[in-house]
Amino acid sequence: MTVQRIDLGPEDIVREAPRLTAADFDQLPFGTIRLDLEGTIGIYNKAEEALSGRHRDDVIGLNFFRQVAPCTRVKEFYGLFRDGVARGQLNEVFDFTFRFANGARHVRIRMIFAELPSPGVWLFVTPINASC
Repeated sequence: MTVQRIDLGPEDIVREAPRLTAADFDQLPFGTIRLDLEGTIGIYNKAEEALSGRHRDDVIGLNFFRQVAPCTRVKEFYGLFRDGVARGQLNEVFDFTFRFANGARHVRIRMIFAELPSPGVWLFVTPINASC
């Protein structure tokens, strides 16, 4: 049996999300997190597990901004989330640095508001390879 890799971009995922399975999300080559309007994690794919070093079973159901990644509770991240949720419209790309005990991770975040499968926000996370 051959495993077929899904080749979808963020807009495709937002549009196709109601039809995608957990296995489909795990085939995506970038971190994918789905938050409800309060910031509670509903989807956390395999690529995000690898980026963050955290297993989905430990984070699904927790608040991303308060319990999982409190360093994101800044205007440049959480502020965008709250403003986008309030407007019901969000499509932003920005760079962010997560600071872990084992070092910093530089990533590019794509944050998109979506109505389906229920109102919420998708976070798409891609590592940025910093070279000095």
